[in-house]
Amino acid sequence: MTRRWLTIIGVGDNGLESLTPEAQALLWQAETIVLGERLDGVLEGGHLPGLKRVLTWSGGFRETLQEVLKLRGTPVTVLATGDPMHFGIGATLRRYVPAEEMAVLPSPSAFSLAAARLGWPLQSVAQISLHGRPLSHLNRHLLPGARILALTSGAETVRDAANLLVRRGFGASVITVLDHMGGPAERMTVMSAEAFAAEAPAISEFNTLAIDCAVDGPLLAPVPGLPDDAFVHDGQLTKREVRAATLSLLAPFPNALLWDVGAGCGSIAIEWLRCGMGTQAVAIEARAERVTMIRTNADALGVPDLQVVEAPAPEGLEGLEAPDRVFIGGGLTHDGIFDDCWAALKPGGRLVANAVTIEGEARLADLRGLHGGELTRISVSRGAPVGRYCGWKPLMPVTIWSVTKGDTA
Repeated sequence: MTRRWLTIIGVGDNGLESLTPEAQALLWQAETIVLGERLDGVLEGGHLPGLKRVLTWSGGFRETLQEVLKLRGTPVTVLATGDPMHFGIGATLRRYVPAEEMAVLPSPSAFSLAAARLGWPLQSVAQISLHGRPLSHLNRHLLPGARILALTSGAETVRDAANLLVRRGFGASVITVLDHMGGPAERMTVMSAEAFAAEAPAISEFNTLAIDCAVDGPLLAPVPGLPDDAFVHDGQLTKREVRAATLSLLAPFPNALLWDVGAGCGSIAIEWLRCGMGTQAVAIEARAERVTMIRTNADALGVPDLQVVEAPAPEGLEGLEAPDRVFIGGGLTHDGIFDDCWAALKPGGRLVANAVTIEGEARLADLRGLHGGELTRISVSRGAPVGRYCGWKPLMPVTIWSVTKGDTA
């Protein structure tokens, strides 16, 4: 078995002074040192006896990664900021290097440092990264009374976040910008989002953003069943009550992958991702105008990492990673869609399909006869004006079939 050859060390803003004696020894014993972003000057004044090379990620991540992997078996130390396993290079390298070949020595993360300075219990705070990621990731966490800590790509990220808060109705939220925590240049800037957006004060490029959301902001709850008008749609939408029931049957769990087949405006896949826990989703939709709606909704509701495939099913399923869950919201009566989804579904995975037409219901009944599972019929009526009074306006009944794929199916 290959011994541990890759060491990843978290460095504080005060550079090598933040390292323990153990970390210092591992650093200088390395034949190769890889410097993380914002650490270009950390080795200045250091003694590098016998050091073969110093690499940085500035030449391109994939190129530098290949160089590092070629050195397998020789002592390599990667210097990173804070905790390398929390939105850091350590978590990325773990995809390519077995855990038993790595040693990770973290420093306090930016989240820990910020929580300590603000007095925020870290377990009650959303911890996200906007560093090199779409700002729309923030949208999912904007809730009345929520507290958010976010890594940023620099001052521009903070300014953009303040403007987003104002647009979303959270302008009264208090934002704190923590510059260079743990270093000699540390400082804090505290303002309302509205004031920050208007004044754009000078802040460091190396910062962490804290947001204490206004308690009177609009509520888009993280539990399934967002209001129908939270989505841009053309009527092809799984209605709120049925959507909540459908997601409960899909039963999201950590890191699970969902295929949303015939996704319409993407409401099922989007709410699946909003459950968090590292869930993943692919929305398969043939119509270009609906694909545009899916992407618009994913950004607005804070899940820009939704993968969208613009193609009809079953052709659009080819080459996709096998799913843990499948939702078929449209096209169940088309040849090949169920068969291909069922074949791709992992053993023990679950498939949920909805139908509103008589033909669709007949197909669900046939499939239940072949594969078992549960059939549920949901009828929803909503109160609506009837002259001066209020009466019940029924929506189209929806039949839901849910079935688990057995290990020998």
